[in-house]
Amino acid sequence: MAIPKRALLLSSAGITFFCSRYAPNVAAFPRSYLWNIATLFLIQVFAQYGWQIIVYPLFLSPLRHLPQPPNAHPLLGHFRTIFKDPSGEPQREWVDTVPNDGVLYYRWLFNEPRVLVTNPKAIGEVLVQRNYEFIKPERLRKGLGRLLGVGILLAEGDEHKRQRKLLMPAFAFRHVKDLYPIFWNKAREMTSQMSAAIKGNPEASSVIEIREWASRATLDIIGLAGMGQDFDSLLNPDNELNQTYKTIFSSNRGAQLVQLFLGMLPHWLAVALPLKQNDEIGKAISTIKGTARKLIADKREKLVKGKAKEVDILSVAMESGGFTDEDLVNQLMTFLAAGHETTASAMSWAVYFLCKYPDTQARLREEVRAQLDLVGEISSSEIDRLPYLNAFLNETIRIFPPVPLTLREAAHDTTIQGHFIPARTTVIICPWAVNTSEQLWGPDAKEFRPERWLGAGRANTGGAESNYAITTFLHGPRSCIGKQFAMAEFACLVAALVGKFEMEFENGDWELKIQGGITARPKGGLNVRLRDVEEQKEKV
Repeated sequence: MAIPKRALLLSSAGITFFCSRYAPNVAAFPRSYLWNIATLFLIQVFAQYGWQIIVYPLFLSPLRHLPQPPNAHPLLGHFRTIFKDPSGEPQREWVDTVPNDGVLYYRWLFNEPRVLVTNPKAIGEVLVQRNYEFIKPERLRKGLGRLLGVGILLAEGDEHKRQRKLLMPAFAFRHVKDLYPIFWNKAREMTSQMSAAIKGNPEASSVIEIREWASRATLDIIGLAGMGQDFDSLLNPDNELNQTYKTIFSSNRGAQLVQLFLGMLPHWLAVALPLKQNDEIGKAISTIKGTARKLIADKREKLVKGKAKEVDILSVAMESGGFTDEDLVNQLMTFLAAGHETTASAMSWAVYFLCKYPDTQARLREEVRAQLDLVGEISSSEIDRLPYLNAFLNETIRIFPPVPLTLREAAHDTTIQGHFIPARTTVIICPWAVNTSEQLWGPDAKEFRPERWLGAGRANTGGAESNYAITTFLHGPRSCIGKQFAMAEFACLVAALVGKFEMEFENGDWELKIQGGITARPKGGLNVRLRDVEEQKEKV
């Protein structure tokens, strides 16, 4: 454990005082208290860093005996590989190439320890059996908390249990199934607006950037289904809330470097620095909180007037009586950001696979157009009885889960799979690695094959023997509360899109590069060429 800098400074002052009084001949600067204190302080700081960065991790850490990936730098650990590749990509390789029994050790920048859990038993220990012993790291909670609010995603312990219990009614399937008309109508609005954009600007050909459209649609959906408010991002992409999220989620290498630097500083100092990124985030927080407070005020006014009871997330939270207004702001910040960004990312990957595998696209379109009324209303049961659609969705989020990895921290000394894990060690759960592990999924683990989800007993397992073989929504008490909501929304968006359009990459020789960040997506966006299926039939 690191000794606080304040303690080092006090010890430097104490040593200087005693040396100057009782042994002035050993003082480095006999006539200057200040220089002696500064010199001793720096010596102790460098000694501590030397211990933390080199001596302890390389020669004394109990983790050093665990299986490790090769090619670690003595000072930087495996950081060069991690920073060069998209989030989750190195772990995806290590889980299959480094022999392990469920626990793998690697070193981040300056040899900071990371423990990657790789098999069902280890994942179960961390996420289910002893989940409250593995908490979100403090710096992650503070960093994400600025944008997401300290809501259910970042709450810990008893507070998390309390919030989850109060919010669960809004995410029960008996409620989510009643939201399908909202999902479907917004999905149809998205495809209609795409058609209008293409016809209204013939010079732009028939090419659209799918993630931009998906993000606007999912923001509108979480607004309507979550708060009872249509943000109209599909009709007005320039609205303030949409532009705010577009700015804060547009990650690039420069922003990642700045974030890395800020992560090394105390949180209070990092957020106070006069940087463009801090200004943008500050403005974004103000916009999002202002929107959340207005939504709460409008909803309270409806409740006071005794209008018909609503079942959106905000109504359920307010009627529970368990949240203050500031608590409600935090919950709305969480659901606004996480509730639309992750599904938008999933849509990008779905369209990528549809374009890459035309036969899959054709088969999916045939099922959707045969079974759904694309111009009318649909129900949850109609979506549920489309086996190939559900297989396609499951396979998409298996190979490319929107969130590549998540972090936990050991709250105290503990074990995983019998291996000693010191307190404050960062533990990594990496859906990108687990979901495509050959140990769990077989030799074709990294291949896109929706058929693995078809057949008796495969609809929910994909043929894997363990439920922990897929960790897209995590597991246990801290699993994603919005899983049913997200999958229903995802199904409606994909069905409407593939039912309306034929899709292909804008450029036939386009090569996938991945943009890392909180969520992963195709780098530079995903431009696809659309052809209206009905118009193609008329031409024929």
